[in-house]
Amino acid sequence: MQVFVILPAAGLGTRMAGPQPKQFLALAGIPILIHSLRAFAAVDRVTAIYVAVRKTEIERVEAQIAEHGFAGRVRVVEGGDNRQESVANALAAVPAAQDDIVLVHDAVRPLIDAVTIERTIDAVELQGAAIVGLPAIDTIKQVERTAHGALITATIPREFVVLAQTPQGFRFGLLQKAFAEATADGFVGTDEASVVERAGLPVAVVPGSQVNLKITQPGDLELAEFYLRQRTT
Repeated sequence: MQVFVILPAAGLGTRMAGPQPKQFLALAGIPILIHSLRAFAAVDRVTAIYVAVRKTEIERVEAQIAEHGFAGRVRVVEGGDNRQESVANALAAVPAAQDDIVLVHDAVRPLIDAVTIERTIDAVELQGAAIVGLPAIDTIKQVERTAHGALITATIPREFVVLAQTPQGFRFGLLQKAFAEATADGFVGTDEASVVERAGLPVAVVPGSQVNLKITQPGDLELAEFYLRQRTT
């Protein structure tokens, strides 16, 4: 059994309000994308990593991969206009068998750890599909949007809620089939699990961590710097 990793990294990261996409911003002097690649490259069970980026960024990413010593294990493919298209393009390039495992990870979650990656692989081996999820701490309110703002319609018990993180892992054949059905129906999910759930397939949850944050706003970068310092001291 082989394990392939896909990092969709074609987003523009507009919420960071910076001159370049957030996956290329420096975290402790190294691009965020490279931190994410390092995490998966450190796991022996990972066969190869595929990074999906915009066509205009392919040359830059290939240069960064070579600079940081990943040239033999990381491949770059052209991404799409949204996350689902980027993952689909990478899936088309992955030389996987039906029972092989594919992990999809946000390129801007640079602090994912090897233990969580291993647990996700184990869960996919056992159940076919699994994501990393963080239990909800705050009270969750369901709302209805109106012209005057949001109105609460229900309170959702926290024990029924997890906050989805990545990696999200699946047997290759399962994910490929779910993506094909979504494409045929014009469905675009918010993550890979939503596409698989739509196909009526169960998805397990592996415990996540607050450290495995997704860098989307300037304050997130400062928090990631803090967590990274804690790891190295």
